[in-house]
Parts: sequence; C-alpha cells; structure tokens
Amino acid sequence: MAIEAGQTAPDFTLIDQDNNPVTLSELQGKKVLLYFYPRASTPGCTVQAQGLRDTKAELDTHNVVVLGISPDAPKKLTNFINKQELNFTLLADEEHEVCEKYGVWQLKKFMGRENMGVVRTSFLIDESGKLEHVFNKFKTKDHHEVVLDYLNSK
Repeated sequence: MAIEAGQTAPDFTLIDQDNNPVTLSELQGKKVLLYFYPRASTPGCTVQAQGLRDTKAELDTHNVVVLGISPDAPKKLTNFINKQELNFTLLADEEHEVCEKYGVWQLKKFMGRENMGVVRTSFLIDESGKLEHVFNKFKTKDHHEVVLDYLNSK
C-alpha cells in the first residue's frame, strides 16, 4: 500500500544518472515531485518524462525539484536523459528498496502475466519533508498537467 498525504516522506539516498548520490532530506526547503515510473525509454515512461521536461520552467516557478525513480541502472538513465534531452534528475533504484518504502513496488498484471513492478505514482513533498499530495490516477500524457493544475490551485 502506498503511503499517504500528511505523512513524513521516507528519506533515502539513491544514485543518479551520473553515479552521484542524491539524498531526499538534503532537498528540504524546496518542494520535490518524486515520480516513480516502471522503465526508462518505454513509450509511456517517455511521454511522461517529456511532459515534465516541457513544463520544467513552470514547475521551477513553484520551487519544485523533479526526481524520477525507476529500477533502471544509472547507464540506462543517462541514455534516457540524453535521448530525450531531459532537464531533471533520474535516480536508480535497482534493488527497488525506495519503491518498496513508498509502496509502489506491487504485483502487476500485464498480458496475462503477473510480475512485480513499479505502479506509476507521483508524490509531491512539501518544503518540510511531508507528503503534500499523491498523484496516482492519471494518463502518462497528462501527468504534467495534473501536477501543474494542483500546484496552480494552491
């Protein structure tokens, strides 16, 4: 079960696309959009990332840092960033420990098969490290709009 708004966001340190450690708690003072996606360079994940890329300037006006998390290796994340010209950080959760902390590593059904994987979910974390909002009902092509609509309503 995914964690809920109002809870303290579980802290973590993961390696980014350049093999540098990123620790969530070091970003206190800014809002963080933590978005979990199944796999880099797949169609849905690409559309979702492109939407965030194209609206980064507007997200910046809300003081939001975007961090994408998937079970991919850093090299795959680097390739994804370069190919899609992404302007935000991607983090490697190869052992899916952070995915499990956030409750997004779940049994999924696809084409008649059941496998464990990432359930596409985003968490908006406020400046104090609390979960402000959970986004889990959206189409990948609309993800950035759903996030911006929420931010603009505040």
